[in-house]
This record gives sequence, structure tokens and C-alpha cells, in this order.
Amino acid sequence: CDMVCACTTCHVIVKEGYQSLNPPDENEEDMLDRAWGLNPQSRLSCQAIVAKEDLVIEIPKYSINHAKENH
Repeated sequence: CDMVCACTTCHVIVKEGYQSLNPPDENEEDMLDRAWGLNPQSRLSCQAIVAKEDLVIEIPKYSINHAKENH
């Protein structure tokens, strides 16, 4: 999506280091509502800015792909 928050292809669940990320904005939260396997630590990796702490993430099994599914 070229980092425009247009799909959930880059949905990740942050297992460690969530507090190191910038807070999600309203557009990201709205898009995350469509994500499969949503979790309180879910983020769109295209929108998350990492500070100094390393992250451990999980990539969900399914996603919505804007380009391939013609949404």
C-alpha cells in the first residue's frame, strides 16, 4: 500500500517492545478493525515507528491484501 494505511497486509502482533512504538493514529486503528486475529498489541508495521527498543513480533496467518483482492 506504499505506507498509506490502505490494507492489513502488514498487520503484526507486537509480542515485546510495544511501548517503544509511536501511538497508532485514527486511520490505523480503523484499518486494524478489519484485521484477522486482532489483538490489543496489533499494529500495522507500515505505520509503526520503532524507537530504541528491539521488537519481537508475530505475523498473523491471514491478512487483507488490497492489491491482490481488489478491495
